[in-house]
Amino acid sequence: MFQTFKEWFWLERFWLPPTIMWSDLEDHDGLVFVKPSHLYMTIPYAFGLLIIRHFFEKFIATPLAKTFGIKEKVRKSTPNTVLENFFQHSSRQPSQMYHTAVPSTVTVLYITPPGPVYLVTRSCWRFAFYLMITIAGIAFLYDKPWVYDLWEVWNGYPKQPLLPSQYWYYILEMSFYWSLLFSLGSDVKRKDFLAHVIHHLAAISLMSFSWCANYIRSGTLVMIVHDVADIWLESAKMFSYAGWKQTCNTLFFIFSAIFFVSRLIIFPFWILYCTLILPLHYLEPFFSYIFLNLQLMILQILHLYWGYFILKMLKRCIFMKNIQDVRSDDEDEEEEEESEDEEEEKEEATKVEDRDCLKNGLGADRHLIPNGR
Repeated sequence: MFQTFKEWFWLERFWLPPTIMWSDLEDHDGLVFVKPSHLYMTIPYAFGLLIIRHFFEKFIATPLAKTFGIKEKVRKSTPNTVLENFFQHSSRQPSQMYHTAVPSTVTVLYITPPGPVYLVTRSCWRFAFYLMITIAGIAFLYDKPWVYDLWEVWNGYPKQPLLPSQYWYYILEMSFYWSLLFSLGSDVKRKDFLAHVIHHLAAISLMSFSWCANYIRSGTLVMIVHDVADIWLESAKMFSYAGWKQTCNTLFFIFSAIFFVSRLIIFPFWILYCTLILPLHYLEPFFSYIFLNLQLMILQILHLYWGYFILKMLKRCIFMKNIQDVRSDDEDEEEEEESEDEEEEKEEATKVEDRDCLKNGLGADRHLIPNGR
């Protein structure tokens, strides 16, 4: 059964233009062609990148952040022995704690959001990778044709052998996206968490498909168009977290310009046009054509989605003289507000909590109490 499925899955009419056969992509005369088995290495490389990221953030990014005077904000909370005892001996589910009586002197519990050092180190790692991979991509692609092969890919171009530079460019890029996907659970959750998951999966799927079908020229162009803008975004984030507002604004304007040119002009009117429109002049649509362009259109929809938020941030920057990533989680906003008058806010929250305790004989957060009881 598995063999039958494998033969069906790799049918030439699904993956290749009518003029190409899998036998054309077999290694011969010292020429090496792409193979799906190459992609297995992206998973261990992804975990390797996570390890490299850990040491990079610990020994390079964190000392660099502290050199620029960025410090963590220390917050203290007084432990509550009644709740702690109940948690350890009765129930570890907050929803089951609604009958627990707590004295009116309950202390407000603050969940500490990620500090500026963590945010800077995270962006520093991504900036370093995007910078490295963009330089590598330009070095790999600067002397390669940029237009004709995007439609001739359907008329015999997949016969081009694999170059070592293309292999490492693809493998490293895919490994990095896998590492981003693996780290979503441990990183700070953002408002556009779902969009990030869809984006990473779409990028991995697109790169995997273009690799298996040997459409590596289309894939490399898509990757370089995306990476060239991300450098400026991550650098703007670093300076924003560090409090360098003027530098952040300048870098964000550069990022916005590159984003709109690369992802809202070059990508749809150049790359997508060459993969979606031009092939129709030479052959009938087939599965590979439809699937590849469907993925590219999903990416373009995400570009429009993020472009909307970028316009909102530009508006805020121009009219309010302040840039804040509106895609980010609310914790950044809470951190800024609390820094203005933190002690006063804590006192007020404590008073409110005391009143709730006196009314209910329960913990202050009534959202943990089913049906308001």
